[in-house]
Amino acid sequence: MGTATPSSEPSRRLIALPELQDGGFAEVEAVIDGDAESLILHRDGDHVRAWLNVCPHAGRRLDWAPGQFLKTKEGLLVCAAHGASFELVNGDCVAGPCRGESLRAVAVRVRDGQVFLEQV
Repeated sequence: MGTATPSSEPSRRLIALPELQDGGFAEVEAVIDGDAESLILHRDGDHVRAWLNVCPHAGRRLDWAPGQFLKTKEGLLVCAAHGASFELVNGDCVAGPCRGESLRAVAVRVRDGQVFLEQV
């Protein structure tokens, strides 16, 4: 699964950077490939990564409640349904039922203190 690619359409604002705690997660809705999708945003300083909020193991959302995500002491994102654990650089599953698979990355960028979806 690859990163969504930008097109010529303008970017869309997802969230203000200060609303996303450093090291934390947020869930936002966005249109990806024409479909409304739930996204996971993770902030690492001034950088934000985004993935579809879908576990590759069983296609379920990763949050245990809307916008509430589990994170291990080691800093891994954990799927609330079956315990798959994902590292936060590439979204690779490092433990659990989908080890070796990855979350589907979505292209975002930070500009002027705002996080934008790169339109696809």
